[in-house]
Amino acid sequence: MSKPVYPYIPNSVPEEKAKLLKEIGINSVEDIFKEIPDHLRFKGKMNIPEPFLSEYELRRHVEGLLAKNKSCKDYINFLGAGTWQHYVPSVVDEIISRDEFLTAYVVGDAQGDHGKWQALFESASMIGEMVGMEAVNKPTYDWANAIAIACRMAARMTGRREILVAGTISPSRLSVVKNYCKPEIKIELVKYDSETGLLDLNDLKARISPNTAAVYFENPSYLGFIETQGEAIAKIAHDNGTEVIVGVDPSSLGVLAAPADYGADFAVGDYQPLGLHMQWGGGLAGFVCTRDDKRYVAEYPGLLYGITTSVQEGEYCFGEVFFERTSYASREKGKDFIGTTTALWGIGAGVYMALMGPQGFRELGEGIMQRVQYAQGLLSNIKGVKVPVIKSPCFKEFVVNFDGTGKTVSEINKGLLEHKIFGGKDISQEFPEYGNSALYCITEVHTKEDIKKLALALEQVIKGL
Repeated sequence: MSKPVYPYIPNSVPEEKAKLLKEIGINSVEDIFKEIPDHLRFKGKMNIPEPFLSEYELRRHVEGLLAKNKSCKDYINFLGAGTWQHYVPSVVDEIISRDEFLTAYVVGDAQGDHGKWQALFESASMIGEMVGMEAVNKPTYDWANAIAIACRMAARMTGRREILVAGTISPSRLSVVKNYCKPEIKIELVKYDSETGLLDLNDLKARISPNTAAVYFENPSYLGFIETQGEAIAKIAHDNGTEVIVGVDPSSLGVLAAPADYGADFAVGDYQPLGLHMQWGGGLAGFVCTRDDKRYVAEYPGLLYGITTSVQEGEYCFGEVFFERTSYASREKGKDFIGTTTALWGIGAGVYMALMGPQGFRELGEGIMQRVQYAQGLLSNIKGVKVPVIKSPCFKEFVVNFDGTGKTVSEINKGLLEHKIFGGKDISQEFPEYGNSALYCITEVHTKEDIKKLALALEQVIKGL
């Protein structure tokens, strides 16, 4: 029996496959895989359907599979913790769907560029203005990757091999940073006050040493609270010749001070809140920002875009800055390795920032904080629920404790699904000191009715109704 041919899978037609094999000088596809040890080879038959020969049949099959998903279009979502549900203006999708952006790839052919470099320059300029810095990298993979890049930059700049990190960092981000920095850079956690969430300054003073390259903290933090000691942390670091890296949610910068204003040397974060859809954990794009100082710029592994004026034409031109420092130009002698990243998301974020403007970001931030206060007030009236758990101002996210309910977060979230609600992220294992708790997220997409529905549903789930 001949093998099935999938018309929508390239080169699955036997005649085309034979041509390819002949061209590279082998007789069988098995010759390509012969280096793989036999015990690692899959011997069974993959559980995939036979080919659907019409586009209609294929589409119907795939839509049937996708219909099994529970999405935020059908459910009210209070999950955040690194990927947040914000409103995405239609014009963002429209612009990044244009061929000149959607098909533009990495460095590319300058003659084939139709505005990508300018769009990335404009995006970098806007995020730089928001954090109070001038030099901004081309978007990297995500927030965690941006932290790791900044840590390695600081280590190269200072010649030191230790990074001190606030203990309230997301465990998943911490894992990425440790993996990216090992083995030569050591990552150490600094204690924090469990009541306020704020960094323990005494522990920071005790841990910082001549081998500390940088101190990293987030504002707002992974747990949602605002770190109000930024200036004090920066002073301790700078007094010891240590760099300061601040992780920031850019959607907060309409109401919170720019990291540079309280002493940050690096600002890192994710573009995801700025007009990027949640996509099963995707839609992420990290940024790294510093001052426009050669000491910092020389250590960027990624591309930087700048503006200049054409001498002959008197027109503006956009291009790569200090390109020779990258691994594209210097290969193994480059400062660090880079590869394909997330430029398209950076362009989308640029469209969003241009649409919002300073007043838009202020209104966004104020609206989120008002909604959070309203939600905390309602939830605190539910028997067995404790809010707030962390006694510090918060932005967008906050911890809710369920110790007094007799139910686990998992049980509560399962019950909320019956009300078409996604509950908060269970942090009971990540931060056991907060007990049976979840991290809830409120953004501008939540209406007063959504929050009331959450409170009512929680009451019913807790009572077992």
